[in-house]
Amino acid sequence: MKYQGSCHCGNVAFEVEGEIQEALACNCSICQRKGSLLWFVPRSEFKLLSAESAASTYTFNQHAIQHRFCPTCGIHPYGEGSDPQGNAMAAINIRCLDDIDLDAIPVTHFDGRSL
Repeated sequence: MKYQGSCHCGNVAFEVEGEIQEALACNCSICQRKGSLLWFVPRSEFKLLSAESAASTYTFNQHAIQHRFCPTCGIHPYGEGSDPQGNAMAAINIRCLDDIDLDAIPVTHFDGRSL
């Protein structure tokens, strides 16, 4: 299934293809503050519809994940990084996807604070 998503103001827009089996709620210092529900997909299934320059990037700690956010409205719709095998991945904040029922998606809690 193809999903459309964006930040609040729409300056950062994207589409992503796949089936949402579950979302991940992480308690690391940034995810807990953002309240993201993350869905990980291969980077090839993610297509940025806005200009790359529309989103700013924040990294911290090991700088392994590029947390992408809109400098206008402040929303973090996605991040980019690699899985443990080195494959390029996108971490989609499903709260930024259009027309989904968040209550229908199982959420797994991840202890990112312990990393």
